[in-house]
Amino acid sequence: MLKISIVSDSDQAIELQLEGKLVGPWVEELRRLSDEALSQQKNVSLDLERVWFVDSRGVTLLRDLAKRQVSELNCSQFVSQQLKEATQ
Repeated sequence: MLKISIVSDSDQAIELQLEGKLVGPWVEELRRLSDEALSQQKNVSLDLERVWFVDSRGVTLLRDLAKRQVSELNCSQFVSQQLKEATQ
């Protein structure tokens, strides 16, 4: 399960705080929310401090979002390592 909270939202930027596991259907929900904000020309930030596991689809999404200039904040060492290993 993944909890997605909007920490701040303005005309220019949105910050989403994630809590739990970025897996299964939650990957698509995060994609939908991110795509919606990006289509509105907003800067998107993801606070990953409380994410403790990301599956392969979640890793792919985070990498894709990073390429689209989405900021990843407070990423744990474990999640950082998952992202790093996926690029090798």
